[in-house]
Amino acid sequence: MAEPFGDRVSLVVFGASGDLAKKKTFPALFGLFREGQLPSTVQIVGYARSNLSDEEFKDRIRPNLKLRNADKSKIDEFLSLCSYMHGPYDEDSGYVELLDKCVAYEKKHNVAVPERLFYLALPPSAFATVCRFLKKHLNSESGLKTRVIVEKPFGRDLQTFRELQENLSPLFTEDELYRIDHYLGKEMVKNLLVLRFGNEFLGAAWNKNHIKSIQISFKEAFGTQGRGGYFDTIGIIRDVMQNHMLQVFTLLTMERPVSFDPEAVRDEKVKVLKAVEPIDPKDVLLGQYSASEDGKEPGYLDDDTVNKDSKCFTYAAFALHIHNERWEGVPIVLRAGKALDESKVEIRIQFKPVAKGMFKEIQRNELVIRIQPDEAIYMKINSKIPGISTETSLTDLDLTYSKRYSDDFWIPEAYEALIRDCYLGNHSNFVRDDELDISWKLFTPFLEALEAADGPKPELYSYGSKGPKGLREFLASHGYVFSDEGTYQWPLTTPNVKGKI
Repeated sequence: MAEPFGDRVSLVVFGASGDLAKKKTFPALFGLFREGQLPSTVQIVGYARSNLSDEEFKDRIRPNLKLRNADKSKIDEFLSLCSYMHGPYDEDSGYVELLDKCVAYEKKHNVAVPERLFYLALPPSAFATVCRFLKKHLNSESGLKTRVIVEKPFGRDLQTFRELQENLSPLFTEDELYRIDHYLGKEMVKNLLVLRFGNEFLGAAWNKNHIKSIQISFKEAFGTQGRGGYFDTIGIIRDVMQNHMLQVFTLLTMERPVSFDPEAVRDEKVKVLKAVEPIDPKDVLLGQYSASEDGKEPGYLDDDTVNKDSKCFTYAAFALHIHNERWEGVPIVLRAGKALDESKVEIRIQFKPVAKGMFKEIQRNELVIRIQPDEAIYMKINSKIPGISTETSLTDLDLTYSKRYSDDFWIPEAYEALIRDCYLGNHSNFVRDDELDISWKLFTPFLEALEAADGPKPELYSYGSKGPKGLREFLASHGYVFSDEGTYQWPLTTPNVKGKI
């Protein structure tokens, strides 16, 4: 792990006038400052092409800064650290001015070894250009410490990822690059390694001998909402499955690393990806949402920015199969969709049935890990109904974070956690180049088969429904057994959140 940055850092956010910076980057920086995790002596510079004054820029980001339990003066203190520059991304002039600003700050504070963190809240098409100018003007001094955060998507297939990598690797080393996938910063995702390897009873059962099937699901209760033209070029698989969900998959299935050292963790993620069988394009459930049954919500093709003949997938479900000693024969289903009945991201691990004999019928154990909203872990267990009855009932062991931890307990949001990791030089929760190469090798042939002219057409499902009608049959064909007692309901400790399939 690299050495942490000190308290005199120039932190530059490119694309500072955009939505990502406004809604995620600057609120995360403020959250760290509010909690004492970001020094009050750093310099924060917003850089973008928009011609804004300092005050106009600060007025733009101010409404998104969350106080939590802090005094309002904290916002003013944070904004006093921030300044704004406007300039082009593809000309020397802006970078020369930015260098002067960094050097003046470093001289003022007698900084012997400059430390500079660049956050690229930009489209991937701008990464190479900005990085070339950064290398030329702001990363050419000897002894300088530089870190660069880049946002997904990291290409749209194997070829475009490799082109991006070829452009960036001569400019910055792998140690200097931090590829951010914000799902790796989510609290419950970060908890997976401790949950798996810090509990003997789970570690002993975390294999093909005890687990029947695994589901990782990503559900959104809203559609593309005017972003249809953009989404049409990406689809649900590129949007959340090749990146966010695959990261969860690797943490669920990797072998135990020798330590929490970033490279030890990332080595194991790469190993398990190498053991994954090519994805079968014939064994997939694909959907596209149509208007809601009551007609109040539009269908995907009703978006004026979408081609009326588009067969873009807004829903997909498919299985990954790992050929190794731990997971051989266990289907791991990834399913994701937009415009569904609820917004929820969760993991469902269903165990094999207990031996027959003393029980005629008994439900299967299931571990449910809810990543969002309202982080929670449930173990569905069988228990005797209290009283004189000898019947069993499916109940749960419940760890709901909102009930276990008070509001005063700070749980960092994903971007807060990841920017802090970068500041500290911790690569554990960032994506390495060889991991991306292997993941695109896995997904590119699959996507090419699905998106070919003669590829499958998506099944229509109504906005606000559970998804394509074949979902239940698809899950059953991949090892998931539905409870005979009907749909499992979340306990009353988490109102309005149901664990329906």
